[in-house]
Amino acid sequence: MEVKVLGTGCSKCKTLYNVVEKIVRENNLEVTLTKVEDIVQIMAFNVMSLPAIVIDGEVKVKGRVPSESEIRDMLGL
Repeated sequence: MEVKVLGTGCSKCKTLYNVVEKIVRENNLEVTLTKVEDIVQIMAFNVMSLPAIVIDGEVKVKGRVPSESEIRDMLGL
């Protein structure tokens, strides 16, 4: 599974990345977790509101930090 956290480095973007990283680590998931901060790469996903989370190429959430429960659901836990 490939998970990308899109964000330019704002506090919400950092929070989302840290929460996803924590969940992946706690559950020993085989996930490639990437932080995408380049605006050109972010625009390729047609995302105008940050932060956003992309799982296997599909934008799941944009413009907010989802709860840990929502993230777990997105990751199939």
